Amino acid sequence: MIDPGHGGRDPGAIGISGLHEKDVTLDIARRLASNLAARPGIDAKLTRDSDVFIPLNERVQISRKARADMFISIHADSAPNRDARGLSVYTLSDKATDKFSKALADRENEGDLRGSIVVPTVDKAVGAILFDLEARHARNTAQHVRSHFVQSIGHKWPLLDNPMRAANFVVLRAPDVPSMLSETGFLSNPHDEKILRIPAEREKIARLMAKSLTAILESSLFG
Repeated sequence: MIDPGHGGRDPGAIGISGLHEKDVTLDIARRLASNLAARPGIDAKLTRDSDVFIPLNERVQISRKARADMFISIHADSAPNRDARGLSVYTLSDKATDKFSKALADRENEGDLRGSIVVPTVDKAVGAILFDLEARHARNTAQHVRSHFVQSIGHKWPLLDNPMRAANFVVLRAPDVPSMLSETGFLSNPHDEKILRIPAEREKIARLMAKSLTAILESSLFG
């Protein structure tokens, strides 16, 4: 499940030239889905395929309802530090790895996830154990995916310092779907904005993502 960040009445970040994050993320997400769909055995879907607003918790539920093997949210936000540039990838953590990541998550979050896994048992204690095991497995898988993803893309696309981070993003709170959020760059940085304005560069990052995700989906993590 590919999630283009923002949309509709929520434009996301706006670059100095007027480039809207919601348009960048939708274009990259569409290109990523197209590249993945061309590969045998992969079914790529979008949480939104037009300029519409979808609350964060609904995006999570869309992914869970589809029983996605993986969820990736695409962004190009404003960074707390205007000098910050490059790709970074975030997984869920109750405590952010650093102030930068916490500031991004705080800015991004607009709601909260109230749902939980429906466990087929009447025993509350057993249900709690199963919930915890599934949530832990999803988080561990997401951390492995993040590592492979960054390593495979890093030689061909600019990376943020310490690109593997974690924070309490609402959109990553599906307890049963490995989830990560990728900042493809920051529109608050003129260099990143210049790159992300170019359709050929958006196609490049989409292809790099597709190649990495295909290798991950075909690996033992999802075997």
